Amino acid sequence: MKQVRPKKNLGQHFLTDLSIAKRIADTVDQPYAELPVLEVGPGMGVMTQYLVEKPRPFKVVEIDRESVAYLKQNPQFSILNSQFSIIEGDFLRMDLQQVFDGQQFVLTGNYPYDISSQIFFKMLDNRELIPCCTGMIQHEVAVRMAAKPGNKQYGILSVLIQAWYDVEYLFTVEPSVFNPPPKVQSAVIRMTRNQVEHLGCDEQLFKRVVKTVFNQRRKMLRVSLKQLLSENALSVIAQSPFATLRPEQLTIAQFVELTNLVEKVVGTTE
Repeated sequence: MKQVRPKKNLGQHFLTDLSIAKRIADTVDQPYAELPVLEVGPGMGVMTQYLVEKPRPFKVVEIDRESVAYLKQNPQFSILNSQFSIIEGDFLRMDLQQVFDGQQFVLTGNYPYDISSQIFFKMLDNRELIPCCTGMIQHEVAVRMAAKPGNKQYGILSVLIQAWYDVEYLFTVEPSVFNPPPKVQSAVIRMTRNQVEHLGCDEQLFKRVVKTVFNQRRKMLRVSLKQLLSENALSVIAQSPFATLRPEQLTIAQFVELTNLVEKVVGTTE
């Protein structure tokens, strides 16, 4: 299928290297080759043309009317896959339970740089529906998502995603394969649900603790937790092994332990 460019530039960077598009599309084949696929932001179908060839239910969600019109005018998609359909709308506002009638699915896309984190937070909120998520994002975001403790890139996104997903940095995509070329590199990632069903702590408090301490990542935890705790509670934390650590030093298991400690000292000092 020949890739057709849109008549106007919508402030996006369009992938022009079809071999890269196919490589990204093929990331959905492992480890859930049998599940339906939802592509976010297909645009003019550069990835769609390869995803639609896969023998599985396939839908795309697109907010741009010109792109939707283009996709609808190309019957090749439905001819290649009778289970193909187009959803016109905003992925961030969708009820994902309705996409495949409550069935699990693989999420993929060439994600808009400015909302990729929001997309992944929505994935986390619907993690029981999405056992696998793949796609292309800004390189530095991909690095942060895959970063391990002790790395300066390790942060909020790393912890919150890796608590529930195993993250693989698959390959780098250079600016030259886009029109117009972006000023940054891109990267393709795959996230696969791990075996964690429950964190072992209050999940909302876990998020608050992680965000609070990384917002002052250069400070020791006994300092950064001042935003969250009273003086009495902080005095207990100051006696713990976490007191002099900085957030990038903690594993996810330690963040769970810290969250339970915070919950305990709040309960006993109030």
